Amino acid sequence: MDALIAIGVTVFPKKPLDGAHEVQSFCLGHTEFVSCLAFICTPDSPQGSLVSGGGDSTVRMWDIISGSLLDTCAVGAKAQFESDTTEGNCSTVTDICTIPGCTLIAVAIQSLRGIMLLNCDLSSRTLSVMRVVSIIGENFVPTSLGSSISGGLLWMVTGASKLRGSDVSSLSRVKVISGFEKSSPDASEQEPAVLVDSEIPGGAKLLEKLQGSISVDEKVFLAAADAVKTAMCNLLIKKQYSDEKREFRKRTRNDRKSKQ
Repeated sequence: MDALIAIGVTVFPKKPLDGAHEVQSFCLGHTEFVSCLAFICTPDSPQGSLVSGGGDSTVRMWDIISGSLLDTCAVGAKAQFESDTTEGNCSTVTDICTIPGCTLIAVAIQSLRGIMLLNCDLSSRTLSVMRVVSIIGENFVPTSLGSSISGGLLWMVTGASKLRGSDVSSLSRVKVISGFEKSSPDASEQEPAVLVDSEIPGGAKLLEKLQGSISVDEKVFLAAADAVKTAMCNLLIKKQYSDEKREFRKRTRNDRKSKQ
């Protein structure tokens, strides 16, 4: 994945220590930086497709062999409507996650309090927005997504460290969405729902381990939400390096270390 707008697909070399530098194809189409990648396949379509999200408010679908752009889903306008905000940069795609056993893709979008579900039709090679699952009652904006192979669950995490003006040094919050059982692969039959804390597998012990505590003070959580917003903005801004620093970074690349 390029720091700008290109995705490079490389073939893993016979000698891994030499570096994965054998480029098979380039996926070109994003008009802003690429922020996340995922691969989706099903038993009926084992070859699958590559999907990517970026700063141009789109999720794109690619042929991983040729690098051809198969389809583009503009999620930005829908995200802005659901988040009820007028911020111009609120629709950057921050993470994507495929759901095992079905053709759904969960999408986390900057400032969206919840996730957007896309349906990926591998036979027609198209993407479409299915629904938005909102987090009601909390200023919860997911920054990381993960799915479980069994149980049909989507795990969402948000958090921040070094909270200014708070006695709490860091905070993390976990939410889970159910309704992605393998027995119901048809996206139209899915009814995702956000679980309350008591319904999360592992219960209070797991939440205490992951979050540091079971409950989260509202003021602390709001401070963390602001910190997440600031951190995401900083991460999504292209870093600028001096010529000297750029040359140093080139010399210390992993694929060059073995040749020195």
